[in-house]
Amino acid sequence: MNYPIPANHQEIVALRNKPVDEDLIAAAIAGVITIARSEGQTLDDITAQVLADDHLLDQSQRRWLSDIVAEAWATF
Repeated sequence: MNYPIPANHQEIVALRNKPVDEDLIAAAIAGVITIARSEGQTLDDITAQVLADDHLLDQSQRRWLSDIVAEAWATF
């Protein structure tokens, strides 16, 4: 990966200034999982957040992203 895994919310937000590519997305997902676990959140908590309607992604995209997050959760 070309990006380090973000360790806090500020580092996640700072990713907005980077060009979007596969490595950035992977780093963001890994960072969200790392931060969520450090805050005592569960996969169910993260899944609920991903599946919540946000007007950025449609339902099928949110489900797809939820599956990716679940796979990443199991990997870490």
